[in-house]
Amino acid sequence: MAFPVMLRSLRHHNYRLWATADFVSVTGTWMQVLALNWLILSITGSATSMGLGLVMQTLPTMVLGPWGGVIADRLPARSVVAVGQTVKALLSLLLAVMALSEPSGVGPLYAISLATGVTTALTSPALGRFGAEVVGPGDLSNGLALGSMLNSAGRILGMSLAGAAIPLFGVAVVFFADAASFVAVLIALALMRRREFHPLPPAEPGERGIVAGLRYVLRDPRMLIMFGLAFVLGSLGRNYQVTMAAMADGPLAAGASGYGALSVAFAVGTVLGGVYAASRLHLPLRLLLIVATVCAAGQILSGGAPSLLLFGAAMVPIAAAAVVLDTTVSTRVQLDSPGRLRGRVIAAQGMVGAASGAVGGPALGALCDTLGPRAALVLAGSVSLAAALAAAYGFARVRRARAVAPGLAPAPETVPVTVSAPLTAGPPVPAIPPAPPASLPASVPASAARVPAS
Repeated sequence: MAFPVMLRSLRHHNYRLWATADFVSVTGTWMQVLALNWLILSITGSATSMGLGLVMQTLPTMVLGPWGGVIADRLPARSVVAVGQTVKALLSLLLAVMALSEPSGVGPLYAISLATGVTTALTSPALGRFGAEVVGPGDLSNGLALGSMLNSAGRILGMSLAGAAIPLFGVAVVFFADAASFVAVLIALALMRRREFHPLPPAEPGERGIVAGLRYVLRDPRMLIMFGLAFVLGSLGRNYQVTMAAMADGPLAAGASGYGALSVAFAVGTVLGGVYAASRLHLPLRLLLIVATVCAAGQILSGGAPSLLLFGAAMVPIAAAAVVLDTTVSTRVQLDSPGRLRGRVIAAQGMVGAASGAVGGPALGALCDTLGPRAALVLAGSVSLAAALAAAYGFARVRRARAVAPGLAPAPETVPVTVSAPLTAGPPVPAIPPAPPASLPASVPASAARVPAS
């Protein structure tokens, strides 16, 4: 059976199972997020308390991420993934039981949120590493792009199902559904064909600690530039949950219905971005700089949008560019790092993402409160544009330095394969032998499909 280029990852049996499980998992995750937020809000009546629950789930990634990377590079990824999914399923079941007992306090809910965050921090790098073993280097960028599309679709479906199920059946039923979504991942793992994996080498005896992974990242200037750009764009350039709400409630006077319409426009953009990324055979650094510039320039222009319609129109290309940027960074992180250190580099990327979310939301909220939403968008977009230009200059300097002394920087193990023949079902396309290069769904937040994040 032939597959179009945009769906080429689906020719792999293991990836088809992984993608299906990913979609179910992401849907369950967003059902759980909505149900937990609603439960905390119904108990406390405080949005701040609800936000604290989210912090409990994200903070462990910033603290324990390096240890998760070490685990991923030393233990079999498939086993780590299975253990992590099992623990999360049990935590969701515990949430369901607590919801049935109608708790009067949020302390136990925070404890479960923290335990979920710790589990995510310790197993997400293994999920990313396992995703690369499922699809192989030749189709990795396509697998990540399809994962982004599944993430967007699962998020929309999960929040819609939760919104309908909570008033009809209560939050406990939603937690039970989330627990069941982890079972789908475990079933997919059991049905995968071992002979069709693309195993990555484990960590070597002298490179098994946190320091080895940190040393590799700090020695690779391109990786540092990518992470720096991702941090700025992820914090000031893309926290539109904050700025869309501020614009809808303030200058655009569109209220809750306007905010909902903007959210739909943003979701449409993420799907379009996923389609574009999936249709490309390569995701080079040049594309990373282009979409970063589009994100930043679009943000500046959106600050001056006079109407809800024009502001929503600006959201579509911004969201599309953001997905392409995320997919490019994740692809380059995977393909430009040695397999024996892959888990620790993925962990570093996860820490950057968690830090950008923790910094960006409060920072943009403060800017909107002090300067107004329009000025906040223009200022944040200007900083993001400056970061994109600085990254372009940095990449150019690294390229010139490598041309003069190519042995000074670490070289990646593989590069993606250019597929010129029609794609048909069959054995995986082999990777090109090691060579210097010319950038993930959890994620598979769910990623080689994206990382399932339920």
